[in-house]
Amino acid sequence: MKDKKRTLVTIALLLSNIMTGMDATIVNTALPAITGDLHGLQYMGWIVATFLLGMAVSTPLWSKFGEHRGNKRAYIYSTFLFAIGAIFQGIAPNIQWFIIARTVMGIGGGGMNTIPFIVFADIYRDLRKRSQMIGLATALFSTASIIGPLVGGWIVDALTWRWVFYLNVPVALISVTILSIFYKDTKRNAKGKSVDYLGATLLVIGLVSILTGIQMIGSWSVLIIAILLIIGMALIAWMVKVDSKAEDPIVPSRLLTNKDLVIDFILFVIIWGSFIAFITYIPMWAQGILGLSALMGGMTQIPGAATNIIGSESVSFLQTKWSKYLIVTVGATSIFLAFVTILIFGQKTPFWLLLTAGGFEGFGVGLIFNILQVNVQTDAERRDIPTATSLAYLLRILSQTLMSSVYGVILNHALIRGVHESNGRITMAMLNHLSDASKAKQLPQNLIPEMRRILYSGYRNIMFLGLVMIVISLVIVINMMIRYHKQSISNE
Repeated sequence: MKDKKRTLVTIALLLSNIMTGMDATIVNTALPAITGDLHGLQYMGWIVATFLLGMAVSTPLWSKFGEHRGNKRAYIYSTFLFAIGAIFQGIAPNIQWFIIARTVMGIGGGGMNTIPFIVFADIYRDLRKRSQMIGLATALFSTASIIGPLVGGWIVDALTWRWVFYLNVPVALISVTILSIFYKDTKRNAKGKSVDYLGATLLVIGLVSILTGIQMIGSWSVLIIAILLIIGMALIAWMVKVDSKAEDPIVPSRLLTNKDLVIDFILFVIIWGSFIAFITYIPMWAQGILGLSALMGGMTQIPGAATNIIGSESVSFLQTKWSKYLIVTVGATSIFLAFVTILIFGQKTPFWLLLTAGGFEGFGVGLIFNILQVNVQTDAERRDIPTATSLAYLLRILSQTLMSSVYGVILNHALIRGVHESNGRITMAMLNHLSDASKAKQLPQNLIPEMRRILYSGYRNIMFLGLVMIVISLVIVINMMIRYHKQSISNE
């Protein structure tokens, strides 16, 4: 590919990071207004989890679609689906409609987010250059994350939350147009091979069963949840058996026998399951507990977005001097400091400390994402790069989906317990309005401290679980770093 076309294609693909970056922080900023307007605070877990669920179940399918029909088509179709989901969220008349539209958007996002990294591996063979492109993608995501809270907060305060979703549409059209004109697939790795429809079906139904069962913990009976989980795990086990004989399996078993890849996957799972708590609930913390506006709540995302750029861009330099495990250790330690800061100061955490903690979180995530993304592609065989890339993305999304469901259950439990202990003085509807600054003024002022205490109890438990997961990741990566150092000495 000529340099000019490569640059234009890269720009088109990087626009996907702008869309996802904008969507992530705008939605987090707008959540209090959305849940207040659509009466859906108790559906907070669903709002986050269904988007991630759509991404999770569709990611390996988009990857295989790209291998069979071309990455160009996969990106275009998935981006259109993302934009359609955004439009229907904007016109949602109720929370059920909104959640369905968000799921559709997530299905599109599964391809729109993973296909660019597969294409980067194809058009940038030099690892340092590829690391720079991944850093640039992260930088644009973070830049959009900086702009997102400001734009989203202003739109929510001045107009209506519905307009935040329409911003994706023109960006999606520009990206698709550029890619349609200038990009041509170099090859299709699975052309001529039979499609593993049975494996794909088993994977999707199995994942949906498991994640639905997890999401319904606390709402449905234990028996129904247990049945869903058993069915889901049985279907996944069946898929593994089917894939062992398939010509072009959805998840080749050889990936799971690669020890370096498995460690990368495990770290992705644990760390991404942890930090989703921070980026989802800190804006809610600022609005619900500190009583700040949507704009100020969105600003809690800005320091992390800025330091994410610094962390990600540092990797291309650091990887020539440090081992990948040392880089991940530094990143996980930075995230650890973010959670510890919040938990030490508790409900009295001032706004400036929320910003500081966000800076630590962003720097750590930037370091970890870049180095693990590069190593997933270098640890895998050349033929497995698309599948390994999509599997890493799938595992991250599964972890976020799973933990979003768990965090939602934790929050709902705290809300229900708080309402019950208030003896009828506080209702769920009142808690729905607490995080919306304009509607919070209409609540009984004498009850606001108690309502904030109820919210805080839920957020505190969520942050503590996030901290535990980061500690687990540190134990794993420090152990691997020590082994790596001993092996290096023995080889010398």
